[in-house]
Amino acid sequence: MIRLALLALLIVWTFIIIRPFVPILTWSAVLAVAFYPAFGWLAKRLGGRPRIAAAILTLVTLGIVLGPAAWLGLSAVEGIRDLASQIGTGDLALQAAPEQIKRWPLIGPQLFDLWNLAYTNIRAVVREVAPYLKPLAGVMLSFAGSAGVGALQFLVSVFIAGFLFPYGPQLVAAIRGFLVRIVPEQSEQFLELAGATIRAVSQGVIGVAFVQALAAGIGFRLAGLPSAGLLALIVLLLSIVQIGAFLLLVPALIWIWVDKDVTTAALLTGFFVVVGLLDNILKPLVLGRGLTTPMVVILIGVIGGTLAHGIIGLFIGPIILSVAWELVAAWIKIQRGVPAQ
Repeated sequence: MIRLALLALLIVWTFIIIRPFVPILTWSAVLAVAFYPAFGWLAKRLGGRPRIAAAILTLVTLGIVLGPAAWLGLSAVEGIRDLASQIGTGDLALQAAPEQIKRWPLIGPQLFDLWNLAYTNIRAVVREVAPYLKPLAGVMLSFAGSAGVGALQFLVSVFIAGFLFPYGPQLVAAIRGFLVRIVPEQSEQFLELAGATIRAVSQGVIGVAFVQALAAGIGFRLAGLPSAGLLALIVLLLSIVQIGAFLLLVPALIWIWVDKDVTTAALLTGFFVVVGLLDNILKPLVLGRGLTTPMVVILIGVIGGTLAHGIIGLFIGPIILSVAWELVAAWIKIQRGVPAQ
């Protein structure tokens, strides 16, 4: 009992020490697994020089994080703070239907009346619930304040992932040896399943959602929509949970047709249609295997990860939960005598 108590104390103490670094290390491992095929391809093209390949891939990833991702994140934080300020002061305002909608052919008058009816009812509802929304303002400001820490965690994770690339085979061997001790008969199968799930979710769900949100953010900025970064963040969330970006793009297009001239509105409409179809185009290209994880698991991962780890949990939450789901499902199939896919 003394030995077990000392072992438990060692484990608990170790966890307490590394707990602040768990999100960073987890995200680093996810990045290393997700980009390892690209790293292997690049290392071969460079004549078997893994360190140079790791350095190049790290610099490219940092360029993405420090460039478009930083712009999207800072703009989203600014939009969240503005919205939280309006909620906190009770000045949350809605826009009435513009008069020019009446001049639209066929649907103009009906759309104008419907917009005004919705505006009147929603304004009354907002006025009634505004006092109860004030606590939400504090939560939103706290989330926005954690964005700086999240950005720093992203940068550190990218650097650590760059150091992990050259040692990929040794790390895989160590993980395989650990799994052999726990599940000796299914260790290889579980290792392959975990790697495939990480790549499927990180590339086919998180990666595609990020590209779609970035493109949508650029379109929102070109269209002059207020809080373009916040709208792009909403597109990111809608894409991750597989609801689809069109849920937000359609109201944005209505606003564009009301506010812009016909030529500009037509060009932006074509751009946003392409943005809305990006997930249908990119997912078949990047998903090496069909993603069998239910979308409710990914949704819980997004919400739980964000609550537990802030902005970085938005990305690692669905990945970790998807891996756990797939491994448990495979283990149950094996216990029932059904071969895991």
